[in-house]
Amino acid sequence: MYAIIATGGKQYKVSEGDVISVEKLEGDKESSVTFDTVLALGGDSLSVGDDVKSATVTGTILEHGRRKKVTVYKYKPKSGYHKKNGHRQSYTKVKIEKINA
Repeated sequence: MYAIIATGGKQYKVSEGDVISVEKLEGDKESSVTFDTVLALGGDSLSVGDDVKSATVTGTILEHGRRKKVTVYKYKPKSGYHKKNGHRQSYTKVKIEKINA
C-alpha cells in the first residue's frame, strides 16, 4: 500500500518503511509526526477525494540537516552590477511508520 502526501508545498509518494527528506518540520529527533494531508491511497485500487479525507500517515523524525550550498550569482552587463549570494536549504529526514486508512 502507498499514499501520496503533501507537505512543505511538495507531494511525496510514500510506503511504510520509506525514508524521505522533506522541508524542515518542527519537532525533536525521534519524535512522532503526523501528515494529515493525504491526497491519494493506492494498493490494489486507487482512492482519492472524499475516500481519503480521514486518512493520515505517521512517521518518526530521524534527523534535521541542511543541504549543500547553492551559489546564486546576479549580473547585469554594462552597468557594473554583480552580486554573489549563497543559500543552504534546511530539511528533515522522516521514516514512514504507518499509513492509517
